[in-house]
This record gives sequence, C-alpha cells and structure tokens, in this order.
Amino acid sequence: MLTYQKVYSSVNNKLTGYIVVSNNMTYYNSLMKNLLHSMVAISIIAIVVFVVTSYILVFNVVKPIKRMSKVAQEVNADPNSGARIKELNRDDELENLATSINQMLDRMQSYIEQQKQFVGDVSHELRTPVAVIEGHLNMLERWGKDDPQILDESIKASLQEADRMKHLIQEMLDLTRAEQIDVQYPHEVTNVYDTVKRVVADLAMVHPDFEIRLDEDDLPQDTEIQIYHGHLEQLLVILIDNAIKYSTNLKQINVSAGLTKKEVNIIVQDFGEGISKEDQKKIFNRFYRVDKARTREKGGNGLGLSIAHKLVDNYHGEISVESVEGQGSQFKLTFPLISKKKAAKLKKLNENSELPKSNLE
Repeated sequence: MLTYQKVYSSVNNKLTGYIVVSNNMTYYNSLMKNLLHSMVAISIIAIVVFVVTSYILVFNVVKPIKRMSKVAQEVNADPNSGARIKELNRDDELENLATSINQMLDRMQSYIEQQKQFVGDVSHELRTPVAVIEGHLNMLERWGKDDPQILDESIKASLQEADRMKHLIQEMLDLTRAEQIDVQYPHEVTNVYDTVKRVVADLAMVHPDFEIRLDEDDLPQDTEIQIYHGHLEQLLVILIDNAIKYSTNLKQINVSAGLTKKEVNIIVQDFGEGISKEDQKKIFNRFYRVDKARTREKGGNGLGLSIAHKLVDNYHGEISVESVEGQGSQFKLTFPLISKKKAAKLKKLNENSELPKSNLE
C-alpha cells in the first residue's frame, strides 16, 4: 500500500516534491481477520453460555414449582394425602415458600385428624347415654303410665344422661379448641398470683365442706406468664375439681404456687385414693378412667386431664403427677416465666389484635 504526501517550501510555499510511504498491509489484514474471528467465536460462546445458564436457572426455578404443583394437585384430589414438598436444599424464597406450604398442609392435616377424632369420639362416647335414655323411654312406654315410681326413676335417669351428654360434648369441644391456641391466643398474658387466688376462693365457696388451703408466699404478686387467663382458670378448676372428686376421708386440698429463676410452678395436692404407677402413665389419655364405674358415678368423662395436658402443652408448659395409692396425688403445672419487657410487648400486641376469641371456660 502506497501513501503520497506533497511537500512545500517554507520560503516561497512552492511544491518541492513528494513523500511516498510504502506500507505492507498483510500483517494488519491478518490481525483484523483474526480479531474478527475471535469476536465471532467469543459471541457464539457467550450466546451458548447465556442460553445454557438461562436454561439451568429456569430449570432450577421451574422444577420446584412443578413439585409444588404436583403436591397441590395430590392434596386437592385427596385431602387426607400425606404428600409433601421434598426438601429443596436451597437458601432462597422458593425454599421458604416450600416450607410454608408444608407447614400449612401439616396444619390442615392436623385439623382434619382432629375432626375425625372428634366425630369418632362423639360416636363412641354417646352410645351409652343414648342407649340408657332409649331404654328408659321404652320402660316409660310400656309401664310408665301406670307406675309412678318407674316414671320418676326413668325421667330422673334420662335427665342425668342428657346432662352428662351436654358436659361430654362441651369437654370435647374444649379439647378440640385447645389445639388452636397459637391462632386464637398468641399474645395473652395473665397474672398468676391473682388468678390462683381468685379460683381457689371461688371453689372454696362452692365446696364449703372442703378445706382448700392456698400458699402463695413464694410467688411475687406481679408474676405473669404467657397464657389466656380463662385457660389458666380452667386448668386450676380441672385439677382442684379432680382432687375433690377423688378425696376420701380427709377433705383437704392444698394449692401452692412458687417461682424459680425460669419457671412458675403450681401444685394441687389431695389426700384421696391415689393413682397406681400403671395408671399414672395413662391418665392424660382421652377418655381414660382409673375406675370407669366410680368415675361415671362421680360424673367424670375421662376428658378433664386430657384437656389440661393439651392446654399446658400448647403453652409450652408441663404437667406431671406424683401419687401413692391410698395416700393421695399431687399434680404439678410448670410454665416458662416471661420477663416484664416481654410481657409489656405481648400486652401491646394483644391490644392491637383483632383476632376472635372463643370462650373455653
């Protein structure tokens, strides 16, 4: 390649000659060609990498969504299905979504199981009172019109069984609702000292033939725990009422409340029949009765301690029993103590809450 450049005199500005530059462009042409090839190759590689990366990213997003969709379809087809989204092993929003969906499905399954158990328990437990009422009605139909004694006995027995059915259904509803504490009562705070004192005073008035002693010396008056006040009252009523039912000659009930560094303890002690070691393992089961005949005689359905256990468990507490046959029993409630700062925060949240509350009292 030749390049020409005119040269002029600096004196008279006349053309004095030419500068001719000869340049071989082979190297530059080769360089440009190689550069062009490199750019094309890089572009192709970049496009391939982009497509592959996009596919992997989309696949990683779509695959978990397909899993979720499949699980949703299975649960929709069969509400009792135990299908769940497998662990995704990824720390992102999809993992959080999968976890939330699994938790929601677990809760739905729990509610379905509660409903089934409730219906099954009702069907089983109502057979006896319904059969008793039916039997007495048949007696009334045959002989009641002519025999006043049969009439009175049958009416009295039927009313007793109807009353027992009413209490049974209420207790079963209480037991079912106790599963939903975290939804209905998430921010409730209750003063233990005042509640225990009030319940003991009320029951002492209802049962004047019993001496119900209260010891709260080891419990500061401002002690609070995270529990709905109606539930703490219900727990105390269940335990004290149970102690009264199974007391024998010594009609004395001791109730004490105390505080440790991290826990609040409430103890209800009676001096009655006591419970065997074998029965102590089962008394918190639904409908379990130590002595079915005597429990029925005293008006029990075998649900009180089940309700107590479920309530305590859902408030992250513990309920335990120590008993010696022929000497009496001691039931202990233990709840985690909350700080004044946390109590104030929960009260504020509770004031702003608009969640409906069910009366379990």
